[in-house]
Amino acid sequence: MSTGFRQTDERSLSDILIRHETEIASAWISEQASLISHRPDLLTETELRQQSRALLSEITSAARMDPSLNLANSAWKATRDLLSEISRSRALAGFSPAETASFVFSLRGALMDRLQTVYEEDARSLAAAMRSCSTFVDQLGLVTTSTVLKTREELIKKQQEEMLELSTPVVRLFDGVLCLPLIGTLDSARTQVVMESLLQKIVETGSTIAIIDITGVPTVDTLVAQHLLKTVSAARLMGAECIVSGIRPQIAQTIVHLGVELHNVATKATLADALALAMQKRGLTIQRVNKQA
Repeated sequence: MSTGFRQTDERSLSDILIRHETEIASAWISEQASLISHRPDLLTETELRQQSRALLSEITSAARMDPSLNLANSAWKATRDLLSEISRSRALAGFSPAETASFVFSLRGALMDRLQTVYEEDARSLAAAMRSCSTFVDQLGLVTTSTVLKTREELIKKQQEEMLELSTPVVRLFDGVLCLPLIGTLDSARTQVVMESLLQKIVETGSTIAIIDITGVPTVDTLVAQHLLKTVSAARLMGAECIVSGIRPQIAQTIVHLGVELHNVATKATLADALALAMQKRGLTIQRVNKQA
């Protein structure tokens, strides 16, 4: 079954777009201003007019080259690109997907009003032109929806990466000793962030000992153990020795049961024990100072 337009309908709609661009633009802008989804707090009236007129200008230019109004054709690339750019900017500005989509779908009303004026005495042609109009606007809507979804996915991914960075702080305990407290599940993506953060801090501070505290890691399986070993190996390549603290009895049993070898990695039950070992390796001691009366 063909999904294209009838040639007579295509040319009718494309000609109307070209001949009545100014009137359609004015009606479209008014249509948007009257919508509930109109957000003057996020988009000024001037910006709305500029975006609408620029997009309609691209549409009419493409319609001159390709009256089929098929956005998949190369003649419509500039239109697709501009629509994607506008949709992305609106999504980043804070418009919801529905509010962003209404920008495009409101064009349908402006076009249909113009079609009714042109075909007021020809019901058959009007019906055909309206079908073409709906199909054309739906194509524009698909471009907008796809762009908004892609933009939101990018934002979510970026936020996840930022949360990972915030959830893996590298703390400098004292000269030459760092501490990396881990809380939550340790997966491949987080391991990469952990390694990057730790290695960067080792370079910045010149530290030779790094304590990796897994007290806040709920479970340790083969994959988590492998991630820990990768982090330890990466730190060693940078000249820093790692101490893994927070090895609870359940975790110790799991590691033994899994047959995971930590390859001479120093392990301690608590962070305090790990800190004491780190100070010993640094040749430091803690002494109680008696208060003088």
